[in-house]
Amino acid sequence: MPGTGLRVLITGADGFVGQGLVAALARPGMAAALLGAPLDVLLLADRTAGRMPAGLPARWKAGDLADPAYLASLTEDPLDLVFHLASLPGAAAEGQPELGAAINLVASQQLALRLARQAREGGPVARVVFASSIAVLGRLGSDPVGDAHPPAPTLSYGAHKWMTEILLADLTRRGEVDAISLRLPGIVARPPGAGGFGSAFMGEIFHAARARTAYRCPVSPGATAWWMSRPTCVAALAHAARLDPARLPSGRSLLLPAFHAPVGAVIEALGAALGSKAVDGINFAPDAAIEALFGRLPPLVAERARAAGFQGDETAGQLVARCLADLDG
Repeated sequence: MPGTGLRVLITGADGFVGQGLVAALARPGMAAALLGAPLDVLLLADRTAGRMPAGLPARWKAGDLADPAYLASLTEDPLDLVFHLASLPGAAAEGQPELGAAINLVASQQLALRLARQAREGGPVARVVFASSIAVLGRLGSDPVGDAHPPAPTLSYGAHKWMTEILLADLTRRGEVDAISLRLPGIVARPPGAGGFGSAFMGEIFHAARARTAYRCPVSPGATAWWMSRPTCVAALAHAARLDPARLPSGRSLLLPAFHAPVGAVIEALGAALGSKAVDGINFAPDAAIEALFGRLPPLVAERARAAGFQGDETAGQLVARCLADLDG
């Protein structure tokens, strides 16, 4: 007989954020606490299968989201909850436009439509937690950015994320899915040499400090970014999974309470945590294009997300402590 718990799909399960989410669910007794209900089936999807998490009813299903047959196989059984984390990163998607569209737009929308069909055919209305991005906002000025800021993406990655947000919101209006799109900021600290991310410097400074190696940062010390540790991101995904729909905005898209700080302040906090000599090898060779896109972000006011119970990393010290503990773990 089928179980009575949740049937959950995680796309991009072997990626940086996906691995963090799976690890959190695998901690003893945490799956039900994080998801708000017992877990019956956990389907992990990515291009290649990762490690099998102990203590979870998990199975890997490796394949290419751009393959319609593979996409269909992920939804052949009813799903209650989907974390859609898979994507081709922004710089990579810009350089490979057809592949970027296939993964970030077409596959995302086909997955959403398959879940909607599930509901129309009498299956459950799936909660969809979509990893969108602040890239939907495009270039920003110096004024604080809040929930009412209109999307104006300047990269295909951001445009595809925004189009998927719109479809998920419409399917939610129709009662065919129950979606929430989280506009994620820079999540740190991604593995060294993570390809395709124009904001890779945000993680590289952590790795350089831990290894006490030289690193030439492509933005200036005063470059400001929106930061979020992976543990805080995972907590946001889990909170979104169990959140009462009544607490969500009508458009179902949220800016999260990221930590707004200059690169220099984070490096200073790394020096305080690891010793000042740990950051001696970090120097600066600003790239105007990278700094314009990823290093001039204004203050962020995420009132709707905070009202809905989402939390951020509140200080540079807290951000660094969480990231270092995550890396050590």
